[in-house]
Amino acid sequence: MSNVQEVKTKKIPIMLDKQRHLYFDLNAFAELEEMYGSVDAAMASLEQGSVKGIRALVWAGLIHEEMDEKGEPQITQRQVGSWIGFENVKTIAEKLTEALTTAQTGIEDPLPKQVPPGNLYPAKQGSTSGSQ
Repeated sequence: MSNVQEVKTKKIPIMLDKQRHLYFDLNAFAELEEMYGSVDAAMASLEQGSVKGIRALVWAGLIHEEMDEKGEPQITQRQVGSWIGFENVKTIAEKLTEALTTAQTGIEDPLPKQVPPGNLYPAKQGSTSGSQ
């Protein structure tokens, strides 16, 4: 595993109601864990194409921009959902995948430019399918 201090996560620009930036820090992952029971369950909802999952993950990636003095998110999932429509969901899914991958790997722009339909979140590196 790489040294945590070496990982440099970049904020991914995304146009919603205005220019915003997706960024998955520890608070974002903690919010997802609280909502889904685990970060893996949150990612599974995204892999399944859940619209609630997309909205929740985008929200979690944006809360760093909208925190009050106590560190509480001041943006709601419903607000985020109102910024996502059929016309921009594909672009948002690509940006979301880029931000999540960057947060987990520290690699900037590690994804192909085309995200396969139905697979919004890339498979974990080193995972295999099938039974042994």
